Amino acid sequence: MSNWPLLSILIWLPILGGALILAIRDAQTARWASLGVAVLTFAASLLLLSGYDVGNDALQFVETRAWIPAYDIGYNLGVDGIAIALILLTTLVSVLALIGAWSAIDKRVNQYVAAFLILEGVTVGIFAATDAMLFYVFFEAMLIPMFLIIGVWGGPRRIYAALKFFLYTFLGSVLMLVALIYLYLKGGSFQLADLYQLQLTGQEQTWIFFAFLIAFAVKVPMFPVHTWLPDAHVEAPTAGSVILAAIALKIGGYGFLRFNLPIVPDASHEWAWLVIALSLIAVIYVGLVALVQDDMKKLIAYSSIAHMGFVTLGTFIALWLVRDAQSADAARLGLQGAMVQMVSHGFVSGAMFSCVGVLYDRMHSRRIADYGGVVNVMPWFATFAMLFFMANAGLPGTSGFVGEFMIIMASFQRNPWLALAAASTLVITAAYTLWLYKRVFFGEVANAHVAELKDINGREWLVLGVFAVGTLALGLYPKPLTDLMEPSIAKLAMQIASSKLL
Repeated sequence: MSNWPLLSILIWLPILGGALILAIRDAQTARWASLGVAVLTFAASLLLLSGYDVGNDALQFVETRAWIPAYDIGYNLGVDGIAIALILLTTLVSVLALIGAWSAIDKRVNQYVAAFLILEGVTVGIFAATDAMLFYVFFEAMLIPMFLIIGVWGGPRRIYAALKFFLYTFLGSVLMLVALIYLYLKGGSFQLADLYQLQLTGQEQTWIFFAFLIAFAVKVPMFPVHTWLPDAHVEAPTAGSVILAAIALKIGGYGFLRFNLPIVPDASHEWAWLVIALSLIAVIYVGLVALVQDDMKKLIAYSSIAHMGFVTLGTFIALWLVRDAQSADAARLGLQGAMVQMVSHGFVSGAMFSCVGVLYDRMHSRRIADYGGVVNVMPWFATFAMLFFMANAGLPGTSGFVGEFMIIMASFQRNPWLALAAASTLVITAAYTLWLYKRVFFGEVANAHVAELKDINGREWLVLGVFAVGTLALGLYPKPLTDLMEPSIAKLAMQIASSKLL
């Protein structure tokens, strides 16, 4: 098994499968074919996990092939504990998104499911690439299927939302391309391992830091470049919102861990205060913005921005801790917290958007005012939703608590006031989450449309059940996930502890 090119299989199986499904005209056949490809891809990711040596911090399942030798650009793949966790999240959520939105789309179904499979393949490529230019190619390629999913199968303002999403992300990534070319001209290589050894002046590091920061900040998205996300979520079909929240946003956090911190650690340390300030604005201000939303999807979208703010907070707090306080243990706690928060957010946000999809499929409305008393007619659905809403609020025992607690603990070791500011978001999050749940689920049945609602069917049970298992498992026993990532986290902490100044 170790001789199989598992990473290439994980990338190209969904991409080629999606391309072949374009030839299938029958909608139901296309759905089953896409589900089969997604399940096979998930099975391949389980093989990847089973063959991974958890105690080894070196890249594993390495594949090296020449691609453009003249510029030392290679088709180079490899994974560590950080990448493998996000690949597993990608393959699992892709299966759940396809099942959850089984009958939601009835036009151009073959093209719709093909776009999802291609998106899955290029996303795995982002997490597996060890060549910076290959990473960039996959990074840009994911824009195309996501743009089509929003622009073709989205809501009334889908064209506006798709263009806004594309332009924000594309303009940010152009700066990353310029930075990568500059690094190549300095070091003669696009291999990440070589870039990690490259020494640069303070000014060079600063320019490269900001080029990467803008590219990945848009993806997270960080305040103030977050405004594309609520529009994209509101207009995207349910499965598009699930993939966007659960997987696509993680690319930004992953980019900080792979590029900003290890390549330009000195500039990252110098400007960490800026990222931490923007992260705290995201977790507090954007949380307050969520309180006043009247659209369920838009509220959850703003909630995603606030929760991803914890990821960037934990990442750059770790940099402060390892460089200023000389506390490697606390730095690892911050980095672990950021990664656990990313995986947790994948489960919780994916589940919450799936819940909105369940209601939208029945009522064709996302307005909170159109609901009320749903618990009276959909008790099982209300039970699942309560779990996910509590996880979103950071209730102990759910995955939403673990990552945020680790990040707050790391922040406290740097500055208690930072920890207090970060912890305040738990109150804000509980406010808008419980307020949303109360208005949608509690009280008397609001109207005749709500009274006619049917509880979740077997397909919806399966999707929400798997999300629930992931949310509870990570909340009650996160050790398997943290053990998987610990050697890679420790290695990263060592990389950012040393100066790369020329």
